[in-house]
Amino acid sequence: MRVHKLTFAALAVAAGLSLTACQNDDADTGQSAPSSGATASSSGGASDSGRSDQGGAKDSAGTSSATNSGATSSGGTGTAAGTGSNANAKVGKCRTDELDITAKDNTIDGDPDGTVVVELTNHSGRDCTISGYAGVDLKTNAGSLSAKRTGQQATSAVLKNGKSTYFPVNYPFNKSGGSGVRVTGLVVTPPDETKSVTLNWPGAATLPVTDGSGSPVKVGPVGSAGQGG
Repeated sequence: MRVHKLTFAALAVAAGLSLTACQNDDADTGQSAPSSGATASSSGGASDSGRSDQGGAKDSAGTSSATNSGATSSGGTGTAAGTGSNANAKVGKCRTDELDITAKDNTIDGDPDGTVVVELTNHSGRDCTISGYAGVDLKTNAGSLSAKRTGQQATSAVLKNGKSTYFPVNYPFNKSGGSGVRVTGLVVTPPDETKSVTLNWPGAATLPVTDGSGSPVKVGPVGSAGQGG
């Protein structure tokens, strides 16, 4: 029995030594955790570096969350860029109330017809699009006279805030020797609008009397006249 007891004691000692060795190995393995924790702390988890493995798993999840947060921040930048893109995507039409509309005589000596240039200036605080023909009517002592389109190709353009565009109104000189038709005003309706503005007529005071076969006054498309003519 003593021999068996010694044998069991020896086995117990051997088992104890083996267990101690395993614990030391585990401890050595565990010593690598702070190194991993230090890496996590560089991502903002230093205060959690001393937690258990379970806590370390939470820290790892926390680090992942921070990364996702960064992705969200990047997405925010994309949204801002998208806003800029939307600002440049589709520009609204120029409205009558957003335009300063003026007219001046731009007849050049030697021209067969008189010319009045109408200027439209964008004061809306935003860019807007304008294209086509404006409606032009002359008020006369014989009633309203609508200008006829020249048939020129109209082009669409973006009218930037504070900038101007122009179109011409051409009319015949009264060379009949008679009193003709007296012009008292100019009514302009911007393209695609129904609201008009009435201006003083800056051209010749009278037009020749026509036989009623057509309007002697013609209007060009917006953008077909340069600055001042």
